[in-house]
Amino acid sequence: MSYPRYEINKDAKGEFRFNLISANYKVILVSEGYTSKQNCYNGIESCQKNSPKDERYQRLTSSNSKYYFNLTAENGHIIGTSELYDSYSGRENGIDAVKRDGPTKTIVDKT
Repeated sequence: MSYPRYEINKDAKGEFRFNLISANYKVILVSEGYTSKQNCYNGIESCQKNSPKDERYQRLTSSNSKYYFNLTAENGHIIGTSELYDSYSGRENGIDAVKRDGPTKTIVDKT
């Protein structure tokens, strides 16, 4: 299977979610839960469109002083959230990875 890619899964609550997985096999973005598979595919399409645009990233710090980011759509809706990073540079590297890998057209449906 090729990487980078999106993987669609169904969570314990029965919602569909996608993960963006980089070329080094790491999950670099996790979506919100969607009630339908079609909405999940729409979320992927939004990620593909918005991920290259720096202005779509909210750079944030958690309550325990870890760094993370949200990728947002043009309307401000959160498309996906990153893992927590120990450093500012780690978060910036994560954003760079999503910018690079987000436009991929490879989607694997694991439901």
